[in-house]
Amino acid sequence: MSVNLPAPNPAELYPVAGLRIGVTEAGIRKAQRKDLTVLLLEPGASVAGVFTQNRFCAAPVQLCREHLATGAGVRALLINTGNANAGTGEDGRARALSTCVTLARKLGIDPVQVLPFSTGVIMEPLPLERIEAGLDAALADARPDHWLRAAEGIMTTDTVAKAFGTQLMIGGERVSITGTAKGAGMIRPNMATMLGFIATDACVSQGLMQQLATELAEASFNRVTVDGDTSTNDSFVLIATNQAAHAPIDSLASAEGQALKAALLGVAQKLAHAIVRDGEGATKFITIKVEGGTTQAECRQVAYAIAHSPLVKTAFFASDPNLGRILAAVGYAGISDLDQTGIDLYLDDVHVALQGARHPRYREEDGQRVMQQSEIMVRVLLGRGAAADTVWTCDLSHDYVTINADYRS
Repeated sequence: MSVNLPAPNPAELYPVAGLRIGVTEAGIRKAQRKDLTVLLLEPGASVAGVFTQNRFCAAPVQLCREHLATGAGVRALLINTGNANAGTGEDGRARALSTCVTLARKLGIDPVQVLPFSTGVIMEPLPLERIEAGLDAALADARPDHWLRAAEGIMTTDTVAKAFGTQLMIGGERVSITGTAKGAGMIRPNMATMLGFIATDACVSQGLMQQLATELAEASFNRVTVDGDTSTNDSFVLIATNQAAHAPIDSLASAEGQALKAALLGVAQKLAHAIVRDGEGATKFITIKVEGGTTQAECRQVAYAIAHSPLVKTAFFASDPNLGRILAAVGYAGISDLDQTGIDLYLDDVHVALQGARHPRYREEDGQRVMQQSEIMVRVLLGRGAAADTVWTCDLSHDYVTINADYRS
């Protein structure tokens, strides 16, 4: 089940010049399931990534950081599902590196030009032989228009594949952007997303890529949560193949840089929202907007306190307007000098609390009406300043417990 999340439209998943995608069934954890994906880049692509802040990060995350730091031009991404290769120690690193070496040998490139990614069960040895045996089939499958296959090939507990694309004009040239992501549980990225990949054929200097990737993640994947758990494998990679014919973009402040960033952010936010809409057991998509803070960070702190509250999330699942739970979360968010008499609370168009107390005209049936919707806006006004920020989350249902209790079965 997902919340108003349709399957990707293949017509809107635009091939990106200079990039080919191959997917196969390697039997990594389950038979007859797409689980091994390669993204192959032509020379000259610009690549950047942001990764989990979890200190117990997985072996592939460690290698990605190291390979990107060398400055060698990235030529391939290797992604497996079914096994996270996290909590596997030096043996896990050796296995992840071996997959890079094997793919590099087949492509005639250096192993540091390969970025590995894994997702799935933690603390199990990576089935190296199955991955390496599946590489030839993945390479043979490589096509520019295989974005939907990639979206399907990186899923774990996802119920819907997640992929979006767009096009824009830069310098009189048509530029394509397409991206995919996976994630449904263990979602509180704190950097990016579970696994996310966005590519464009725009020409972007390598010096801009890290700033651009970080800013995109900060405004999209770093604003979502399903359950408050930060994964060991979170990775978001931005690719510019530099194949479009326009002049290179070397400043995000330029008109071209702003246009490209806005288009990329549109795709990133759609992917981030899709993760929440497909949250494990989710029945409601909830936007939490906190306004009137002294800083954006303060507003975000309050928004996440609400979004992570099991009491708030279960109330939304039950369509129960027990809205004092939201005010309680605001109160324990950690703002020591918060004045409760300055707080207003809205549920969509319903003014629930005025200056820290129940609004005189609030009626339970009005709250009930909103709570029964599949998409809900929560607005909190702190009355402290002009800053605002937004977080997207979902409710917490019986199915979330069932899915995670049975995850390894």
